[in-house]
Amino acid sequence: MKVELTADADAAARHARFGKLPERIRYEDMTAEVEAVPGGGDNAYQPENSWKHYSCLALDLGL
Repeated sequence: MKVELTADADAAARHARFGKLPERIRYEDMTAEVEAVPGGGDNAYQPENSWKHYSCLALDLGL
């Protein structure tokens, strides 16, 4: 690929800043391994509290 040189100072500054792609990030750096908590921890499903997250218009109107 041929690079054109320009005398314009603004164009030279843009090329210095944006003229190349950023360095590649390794897959290992993008992921993190976390050990799971037995039983799900605080986010475990609790059937006795499931009504708190249930929304139904018929129930709201008492039908």
